[in-house]
This record gives sequence, structure tokens and C-alpha cells, in this order.
Amino acid sequence: MELRTLPEPYAIVRLHPGAELPSWVDRGPFRSVTRTDNEVSVVCRDRDVPDGESAERGWRVLEVAGPLDFSLTGVVASLVVPLAEEDVPIFVVSTFETDYVMVRGGDLERAADALRGAGHSVALP
Repeated sequence: MELRTLPEPYAIVRLHPGAELPSWVDRGPFRSVTRTDNEVSVVCRDRDVPDGESAERGWRVLEVAGPLDFSLTGVVASLVVPLAEEDVPIFVVSTFETDYVMVRGGDLERAADALRGAGHSVALP
């Protein structure tokens, strides 16, 4: 797989169940919203999240070059297994066209090395 790193840090934010989406959610080139009965999870640029929100900050986003065909198998496994073997915590977002693996900023170089060791191409900013 070919992966590119988005240029800015991102945050993973937890909003209360049923919360309306604040305007800061819909900024930047990449964002994801997942709503369940228990929470609303938001991934967006770190700089857009106001102070005081329940957020894990400083994540870097590795985007798999897509689009990927739905018949492909093992795409996410081929990415997360090498990272797990190196004890790199991850957060994964999948879309219709591709997958995104998020790692903490301090783990980015180690993650890139692990993925390259598994045969992937990783472009860092």
C-alpha cells in the first residue's frame, strides 16, 4: 500500500450522545463523525477544537492511496499488525474509498518505519 501523511495534527473528540455538531467540526480537508447511542466521535484538525472539549490531541493521519476496491481483503490488517507488533497505538477510520490510520505524533517515525518494514510506502510531510 502507498500511504501519505496529512500535513497537520488531528484530534479525536468525544461529544455527548445526541449533541448537535459544532461549526468547528466541519473545517479542514479531513474530518469524520460517528454517532452512536453512547457518544458522538469526531476526528478533525487539532487546531479547530476549542479548549475544554474532551479530546485526544496530536494524532497524525496516514491516508491509504485509494480508491480501494471492496473486494480487497486484509488491507487494514496489513497496516495494523505491523503497528501492533511495534506497540504503536492506533485509531482507524474507513470510508467508501479508502482507509486512514491515525498514530500519535510522537509515534509517527516509528510507525512509518514499521509500515515500510512490512512493505508499504509511507510519505512523511
